[in-house]
Amino acid sequence: MKYMLIMRATDEGMAKMADVDFTQMIETVGRFNDEMIRAGVLVAAEGLDDASQGVVVDYSSDPPVVSDGPYGETKELFGGFYILNVASKEEAVEWAKRLPMAGPGFKTEIRRVTTIDEFPQDNEWIKKEREWREATGQL
Repeated sequence: MKYMLIMRATDEGMAKMADVDFTQMIETVGRFNDEMIRAGVLVAAEGLDDASQGVVVDYSSDPPVVSDGPYGETKELFGGFYILNVASKEEAVEWAKRLPMAGPGFKTEIRRVTTIDEFPQDNEWIKKEREWREATGQL
């Protein structure tokens, strides 16, 4: 099963990150990533650019309104994610507990990634997606 670990930080957590030596942070995260690679559970891992560089598409009107990010009322923003292929939610939790960038001001949300196999296989759109995934080597 695949699980996504979504790293979130409050303003307090982001402020702490500003004081961390970038080279040391890369080394610490790199060692953790290497552990997951050696364990055979890491599928993907990416950080996200500063939220101020993003945009928000708000669908509450027609046409949707696009504004500069981040979300105006959000106290916690996503900073990055991991996708792990593990046997259970409990195993995903154990990996999340070991994340190097943790402590007060940081949280990790864990959510299972659904698969195409969980949808009605006779649906024409599911069939088209399966064909695309097969053609692009994603199945």
